[in-house]
Amino acid sequence: MGIFKRIKRIAKADMNSWLDNLEDPLVMLNEYSREMEEEIVRAQRSMSRQIFAENKQASLILETKALVEKRTRQAKLAIDQGEEDIAKLAVQEKLNHEKQLSLYEQQYDTIKGQTENLREKLNEFHQTYNELQHKKFLLASRANVAQSMKQIQNAGGIFQTENILRGVARAEDRVLLMEAEVQAGSQFTHPLVKYHSSYGNEDEIKKEIEKLKTEKELLG
Repeated sequence: MGIFKRIKRIAKADMNSWLDNLEDPLVMLNEYSREMEEEIVRAQRSMSRQIFAENKQASLILETKALVEKRTRQAKLAIDQGEEDIAKLAVQEKLNHEKQLSLYEQQYDTIKGQTENLREKLNEFHQTYNELQHKKFLLASRANVAQSMKQIQNAGGIFQTENILRGVARAEDRVLLMEAEVQAGSQFTHPLVKYHSSYGNEDEIKKEIEKLKTEKELLG
C-alpha cells in the first residue's frame, strides 16, 4: 500500500471516529455540561461585579445623606447666628446634595433591578445545570442499556435460536448414523455362528438322528 493511500485511510478513520464521538449522546451531554458550567462561572463573575456596584452605590447614598444632614445643621446654625450668607451657601450645597441623592437613589434602584435579574438568571442556570446532570445520569443509563441490547442484537445474527436448533438436529442425526453403523457392523461380526445357531440345539439333532435310524430299521 502506498504512503498516500495509507494517509488517506488513516485520515478517513480519524474522521469517522470524530463523527462517531460527535454523535455520541453522552459526549454531547458532557459538552453541554461544560458549556453550562462556563455560563455559570461567567454569571457568577457578573454577579460579583453587580453586587460590588450595588454596595458601592448604597455607600454613596449614605455618604450623600450624611452631607445633606450636615449642610442642614450648618444652615440652621448660621441662621441662628445671623450669618445669612453662610446660611445661603449651606442651603445651596444642601439642595445640590439632595439632587445628587435623588439621582443616586434612582441609579441604585436600577442597579438593584439588574442585580435581581442577574440573580434569577444565575438561579436558572443552576437549576438547568442540576436538571442536565440528572438527565445525563438517566440518559447514560438508557444509553448503556441500549448499547447492551444492540450488542445482543448484533450477536443474534450469529447465535439465533433457529440456528441452534438446526445445529442440534444435525448433531442428533450424526449420532443416529453412528449408532446405525455400529448396529450394521455387529450383524456381520460372526456370520457362521449366527448361521449355525439358526438350527436346533444338540439334543434336537440327536433325537432326529435316532428317529431316522429307527425308521430305517423298521423298513429293513
